[in-house]
Amino acid sequence: MVENIIRLEKISKKYDDLTVLDNLNLDIKKNEFLTLLGPSGCGKTTTLKIIAGFEYADDGKVLFENKEMNNLPPYERQVNTVFQKYALFPHMNVYENIAFGLKIKKMQKDEIDKKVKEMLKLVALEGFEKRKVDSLSGGQQQRIAIARALVNEPKVLLLDEPLGALDLKLRKEMQIELKRMQQKLGITFIFVTHDQEEALTMSDTIIVMNKGKIQQMGSPQDIYNEPENSFVARFIGESNIFDGIMLEDFKVEFCNILFDCVDKGFEKKEDIEVVIRPEDIKMVDPKDGMLKGLVTSVVFKGVHYEIEVKENDRLWILHNTKSAEIGTELGMDIYPEDIHIMRKVSN
Repeated sequence: MVENIIRLEKISKKYDDLTVLDNLNLDIKKNEFLTLLGPSGCGKTTTLKIIAGFEYADDGKVLFENKEMNNLPPYERQVNTVFQKYALFPHMNVYENIAFGLKIKKMQKDEIDKKVKEMLKLVALEGFEKRKVDSLSGGQQQRIAIARALVNEPKVLLLDEPLGALDLKLRKEMQIELKRMQQKLGITFIFVTHDQEEALTMSDTIIVMNKGKIQQMGSPQDIYNEPENSFVARFIGESNIFDGIMLEDFKVEFCNILFDCVDKGFEKKEDIEVVIRPEDIKMVDPKDGMLKGLVTSVVFKGVHYEIEVKENDRLWILHNTKSAEIGTELGMDIYPEDIHIMRKVSN
């Protein structure tokens, strides 16, 4: 069984009258890549700062390897943080930036040299030792910031939206690089982002947050395929969400049509919400479709077309590698396994 390295118990935090974290409970496992995901103001960065020691909770406990560390200053915690603004020292070269924390610890020069070279190899910047940091690209500066944090051998690395300043291509490359580093080092990464693609690409576990509360916790596959409420379904990818009635196990009614589904365990005739991902809707001839509607918009997205279909007063979004013609009628089929049922809850 994998051990927890960090536990947050009933953590609450307010700024004046604004509740930022509301009775938050969270277990973080050793050696996992965990992402805190949510919109601005949801409490994810505050959670990270409380773990780091830059903020203190109003209530609750922060445990590190089962030892309380609520009042420990940041430098006494076995964590290091990489921020969106890398805060590198411009008057130092690459080597000196990475070695800074080790020199503060008064480590021997040969040991410092060994560790810095190991970090340069890890972040693929061997040969850059004497370069000034302001001569490096944004991606290279980010690698130096990560190396500077990792050279101190923290048990947990905290990353607060570190890819936000990079362009799209470089950001995608660094997503893969960060995951590679985490797997090679075997330490815990806690990553904060509002970017769903980053979370899905890198994470072992995703925590979806909103208004200071955890909405759902699970693997990327669980979060995407089995959202627990409409907030998660809307925040992670695009979704078609409609009100419905769970008539009985494996039978649901929505859009005035009875569908087979794979869900069970609901009350008979329970009011529910139905989620159908755009890529799971099959385009068919109108006469063959369970549903049919008028194509109102077609947008090419590179790997697929995004097609809007108006069915009665409802607007559907479809993703398909084939296009459709605006103004034509389109049939839609939905398989039972592509219908996901959610209980109605307030978010």
